Amino acid sequence: MRSVAASLVLAFFDSATTEHHRMNTNPYVGMWVTADRNIRHELLANGRYVEARGKRERAYLGRYVVTGNHIDYWDDTGFTADGDFVDGVLHHADMILYRDK
Repeated sequence: MRSVAASLVLAFFDSATTEHHRMNTNPYVGMWVTADRNIRHELLANGRYVEARGKRERAYLGRYVVTGNHIDYWDDTGFTADGDFVDGVLHHADMILYRDK
């Protein structure tokens, strides 16, 4: 019979392995910007995002999930949104965002 401590250690490593795998399989991690750079989405490797609007560097914060070429957003305030990556461009709401160089 496994001890509680051993079970916790195994659960931690299983969770860390899953997080590591998820962090390394998303090809869309990075900064995405509108042509005028007014809207900026930073997709972080840990599944979180930061959206900047104009001078508001942290206008919206939340989590995201990418499935294939589709992205779903869940803002920390409860707002939801989605988008699609098409030919290297993010189509989100009525905006088009390009990978920042």
